[in-house]
This record gives sequence, C-alpha cells and structure tokens, in this order.
Amino acid sequence: MLDIIQLPKIDLHCHLDGSLPITTIEQYTRQKIEKSQICITDCCHSLTEYLTKFDIPVQCLQTYEHLENATYECILNIAKENTTYVELRFAPMLSVNQNLTCDQVLESVLSGVSKGKAKTGIDCKIITCAMRHFHLDLNMQLLDSMEKYLNKGVCALDLAGDESLFPNTLFHELFEEANHRNIPFTIHSGETGNVENIRTAVDYGAKRIGHGLALIQDPDLMQEVARKKIGVEMCPTSNLQTKAIDSFDNYPLLDFLDAGIKVSINTDNRTVSNTSMTKELQFIQNMYHDDALILQLLENAHDTKFL
Repeated sequence: MLDIIQLPKIDLHCHLDGSLPITTIEQYTRQKIEKSQICITDCCHSLTEYLTKFDIPVQCLQTYEHLENATYECILNIAKENTTYVELRFAPMLSVNQNLTCDQVLESVLSGVSKGKAKTGIDCKIITCAMRHFHLDLNMQLLDSMEKYLNKGVCALDLAGDESLFPNTLFHELFEEANHRNIPFTIHSGETGNVENIRTAVDYGAKRIGHGLALIQDPDLMQEVARKKIGVEMCPTSNLQTKAIDSFDNYPLLDFLDAGIKVSINTDNRTVSNTSMTKELQFIQNMYHDDALILQLLENAHDTKFL
C-alpha cells in the first residue's frame, strides 16, 4: 500500500479561517480555547450549524499582523504533512474594517504566503471568497480588489456561505462580471442537496465545483461536468459532518470517477473538521483499498489546479 504520509499531496479546497491552529487562535484571543468551541462534533446537524464554528477564527483575522501571521502559521502546519501545493481560500471582506481596506487584507495574506513559501517551499495560491449573505456591492468590491492581485498570488474567486439560504441563482451579476474580467472561479454547490445550484454554477462557467454531492441526482449533468472537465472538490470528513451525506456508504466518489469527472479529495477545514490531507487520503485508502485510486485523485487535483 502507498505510504500516504510520505506521498506528496495537493489540497485545492482549504479555508484559512477554518484551518487556523488552535494555538494561534489562543494567542490572538488571549484566552484558553476549548476544542468544542472550534471543532465540529459528531452531533452536528447541518451546514448552518457547522458554519457557527467560524465565528471565533474570523475574529482573529482583523489586523494586518494577525492575517499575515495566521496565513504563515497555517502554511507551516500544512507543509508538515508533505502537502506540496495548496489553494488556500478566505473571505477578505470579513476582515475589512476601519483600519484595513480590502487591498490591505489581500496584501497581508499574500505576505504570509510569501513567508510560508520561503520557510517550507510549499506552493500556495489564494482563492478569494465572495459571501452569500453579503449585498452585491460588497462582493463587487471584492472583485475590484482581487482582480489587482490575479496571477500575483491570487488565482480565483469562490462563493461561500450558507448554500441552503442563498442559492446560486442570486449571484448571476457577480459571475457575469467575473467572466467579463476573465476571472476564473469555483462555486460551493450541491453541498445541501440542491442539484440546481450545481447546474447554475456550470451555466455560469465555473471551472470547479466545491463539494458537489448533489450531482449524483442528475446523470446528464454528471456527463456535462465530465465533458467540460470541471473539477469537483470533495471533502469526505466535512461532507459527513455537515450531513451532505448520511453515511459513507452513500458517498458518490466512485460514481463520479466512473462518469469521467475529475474529482479531487481535500480537507475543507483542517481545524474545524479536525482533519488533514493525510487523514482524508488514508480514509479513502482504507475504504477502497486501491492505490491506483489515490494516485488518480492526486492527478485530478493537479489537472484542475488554478494556474
């Protein structure tokens, strides 16, 4: 069997705020943090409940220094398990305040990326997240700022937040403008059972789909996703925690691969979900006992990177 620990790994779906080391959070909040405050438990009932675990980490990302150092510490943590490439995503507008513009937020994180790469050699790119509960004006402000840093450390746009409350159809103006500016994007879609969100993301021109579990409901759409070589970023641990699936017996990984879809396996939130790329790939290895499958998943991740 492959040695997953030593295997070079790629993580395409990793949230900065959901992956801050607890020691970093304690340093910034100046208080002892109980694991239950940050990490999800088995009794989580939905994505809405899962997202409450981000309140404290986001509070830690409100100064230039904290953003820079948190990014650096997160990269150090990721590099420990021989992850060689990561696309780290976060929502810059959640850190904009009277002391920080969106440009400064992006520059602080990119500075942390630069320091992390210098220390570890890891190749890290940034995906900026628009938020579903934000007014269009705020998400357009993000687009204006992130465009300046595109291909200068920032690689793509994303749409994150509570998919069950804010469907993709509400964001046609945002992605129409992203297409006009040639900004590539991924969209969290199909995490809460709504296959129409995936269809909308495909129609918008998404290069990748975050999670995408509901895709299994529509074989024709699966074929379209495969034909267009759209990557699907699956995150097994968080998918179970958010109840995107009711058990791993129903995980559609092999169905997607059999349909020719370029699926990758990712962490989503290393701290919130108490996971790592090693854990995620070891789970797949233990479940399917197929080393060729592991290598295929990593090859898919390589093929669907934002470059």
